[in-house]
Amino acid sequence: MSYPALFTTPGMRNFAEEVDAERQRQLAKWGDQRHPILRGPSNQHLFEQLAQAMRETNTDPDQICWMTILLEEAYEAGAERDMAKLRAEVIQIAAVCQAIVADLDSRSPAARRDGAVS
Repeated sequence: MSYPALFTTPGMRNFAEEVDAERQRQLAKWGDQRHPILRGPSNQHLFEQLAQAMRETNTDPDQICWMTILLEEAYEAGAERDMAKLRAEVIQIAAVCQAIVADLDSRSPAARRDGAVS
């Protein structure tokens, strides 16, 4: 399926189309779902702690990886209580996901097949 959207980031169009296709599969399987966006203060405190741990991890060149970057963004979103800021954090998560996919796609087929981690 082709969309009349202009994307300036390399790989963004393919990423958006794949996410859209996955979203359609989810809708077909579970329908339009509604869940709480966030839970209570105990979860907020936990997410704040986890976000701080990931920020510290991401300052260490020997520890940082795509998953720690993604988790930092996710935990920051979980700790946020302002809905506009939460939305901005979720957009950051999506952008990190696109960066991960672009990095994966840039690797050789052998590296992707063999599950190279670096």
